[in-house]
This record gives sequence, C-alpha cells and structure tokens, in this order.
Amino acid sequence: MAFNNYGNRFQRTTPIVLNLIIINALVFLVQSMFDGPETMNILDQKITSKIALFPYQTSYFEPYQLVTHMFAHGGFFHLFFNMFVLWMFGTTLERSWGPKRFLIFYFACGLAAGVAHLLLEFSPAVGASGAIMGLFAAFAYLFPNTELIIFPIPIPVKAKYAVALMAAFDLFGGVYPSSSNIAHFAHLGGLVMGFILVIYWNKTNKKTFY
Repeated sequence: MAFNNYGNRFQRTTPIVLNLIIINALVFLVQSMFDGPETMNILDQKITSKIALFPYQTSYFEPYQLVTHMFAHGGFFHLFFNMFVLWMFGTTLERSWGPKRFLIFYFACGLAAGVAHLLLEFSPAVGASGAIMGLFAAFAYLFPNTELIIFPIPIPVKAKYAVALMAAFDLFGGVYPSSSNIAHFAHLGGLVMGFILVIYWNKTNKKTFY
C-alpha cells in the first residue's frame, strides 16, 4: 500500500510516529534475541508469551497485555507492513492533529482492537494492526479522495473505497475464519474506534484532500 502522490511520499517523519516505529523495532529485536523460531508455540517463547494478548478466559491473561500486544509482532514482514502503514498514514494525521491528539487516537484504537479481540476471538494476538486500522479509517475520512496503490491491485484506489474493501475483508474473515492467524475482529475494533473518534473530532472541520 502506498500513496499515488509523489508530493506526499517522502515527508519528514513526525516525532510520535518515529518514536512508535523505534519502540516497535526494539521490541521485535528483543523478541528475536530471546524467543525461538516464529513457528514455536507462543507459550514457549520467553518474551512474546509475556506481552502477547491472551484470551481473558485463560490463566495467561494479564490486563497490561492490552497495551503490550501493540508493540509485539509475529515476524519481520508483520512488523515491516505495520510500520510502513503507520509511517504512511500516521505522519499525515500527526501533522493535522498534533502529537498529543495523535497519540491519544493511536492508543484508543489499539485498546479498542484488543477489547474486540478478547470478546470475539479466542487465540493470542500480537501486533499494532488494530491501531493501524484506526489510522487508516481516520485518513480515509479526512482525505477520502487520496489515491492509494494497494498491492496487488494494479490501479489506484481512493482511500474511501480502500478502507471499505479492508473492512469487508476483515468482516468476512471474522465471520468465516480460516487458518491465516489474522485477528480480523481486532482490525474491525480499531477501525470502528478510528471512525468514531475522527467523526467526533471533525464534525465541523471536515477536510477533503485530492
């Protein structure tokens, strides 16, 4: 996924986005150093077994995991994709809102994603994807006509249509689960919270960006 707009592609990274990327990268480095292969049972991984979000019905669940799971990832490409999208959408949103509001938004979406996962799914979860989906929702609301390249779709798609496609994909994946290990309801939780917050914040300040 990338902007189809060369003027916005190489913006300077904003401070909160930069720090979130650094923290996620450092946590992944620690996971890589102390955990075994990615295929290993999560309970046998020294770091991930402590910071992943476990079902609340199990003895492994701890409330702090609602936060820590946002900084753990299940592999390099999981981390890379989430951080790329964080940089792509987050930089624009942080510039629009300022660091404080952006950080509140990011954590609110991540927490909503965690709660949705706890209520509707029954497996451990890691990753910033729920918070990222909230950013995607806000970006699509504020800048609906920005064209995005979503691989492998070979043509540009406007953000307002791209977010609808992603929501439909996660809804279908949540209702008809497969063995992909994607936390679809967590994505939807972050997405819904993102829409709620951005609509509330921008009732009288809606912008359109072409």
